[in-house]
Amino acid sequence: MTVHIPLGVIVSDSLPTGRTPSIRDVARLAGVSHQTVSRVLNSHPSIRESTRLRVQQVIDELQYRPSSAARALVKGQSRTIGVLSALSAEYGPASSIAAIQDAAREAGYFVNTANLSRGEPSSIQAAVDHLMYQSVEGIVVIAPQVRVIEAIEKLAIAVPYVTLQSTSGEGKHVLSVDQIAGARVATRHLIDLGHRNIYHLAGPQDWIEAEARMRGFLEEMGANDVPTTAPILGDWTADFGYYAGRELLRVRDFTAIFSSNDQMALGLMHAIRDAGLDIPRDVSIVGFDDIPEAAHFWPPLTTVRQDFAELGRRCVALLLANITGSLNEASSSPLIPELVVRSSTAAPAW
Repeated sequence: MTVHIPLGVIVSDSLPTGRTPSIRDVARLAGVSHQTVSRVLNSHPSIRESTRLRVQQVIDELQYRPSSAARALVKGQSRTIGVLSALSAEYGPASSIAAIQDAAREAGYFVNTANLSRGEPSSIQAAVDHLMYQSVEGIVVIAPQVRVIEAIEKLAIAVPYVTLQSTSGEGKHVLSVDQIAGARVATRHLIDLGHRNIYHLAGPQDWIEAEARMRGFLEEMGANDVPTTAPILGDWTADFGYYAGRELLRVRDFTAIFSSNDQMALGLMHAIRDAGLDIPRDVSIVGFDDIPEAAHFWPPLTTVRQDFAELGRRCVALLLANITGSLNEASSSPLIPELVVRSSTAAPAW
């Protein structure tokens, strides 16, 4: 005998405590087949309105959520994309992941993330395999290190993928942020203020972002016939910025420093103030990234801002265009960072 559940009847007590409701539970309590529940979930036009309302009432009461795996079996689609990330604790990768998750959710997709603790090919292959086991339809690779990108390009990845890189480049597999242009605009700002003795505190070797920002600094200095000294390789941390600042102040043959990220800039500012000097009167500082705290450094930090929200939208759009075969609908042109001028830079006093 078919049992109909009137609208408004509480049905949550009809399940064993602690068990997640299934599609068959919904069907049983709504007095329909599980195929009918599936049709309701997929907005099939053949379902009568009274049936749809009855099934939906049970779904809402049970707080039933269809699994992505079940939908993948029915539709051949998981509505899930994977994110493969190296060193996701750093500000740039972490912000990129958050932006991709937001953009994917707006597009109706789930996101599964696999973090790379090591850059060896075997570790990368294992991370890709982990995502493939989740039935992802495509993969975003956030890999700021050269060796990771090189390893990815050698893999035969069975689904569409996009690498979020930090150098200029276009194509169906690449979305880039023009870090060279960002570094050049930061360096040009210091030159336009009148600085000619400018140091560059770079990021770690093998990081694509660090290499691109260093290249942008050197290109802009050369284009303006400003003598350069060898960039100092750092590690992205404020501690290293403080150490480098103390060492540089032993000579003090500079009036400005372009730091490859905001955290090292913070350490530099600490060292300069500890030495009894003023920012920007004695030394101007420019950072990169515009982390949320940068506006609250003392003085507020002039820096280069990356639009991570737009980056996430474009990245997801490019990946979905790859998945659907509509590449003309997504832009893969590089994003250009923006200089944000605050109080940490001024004309040199000497």
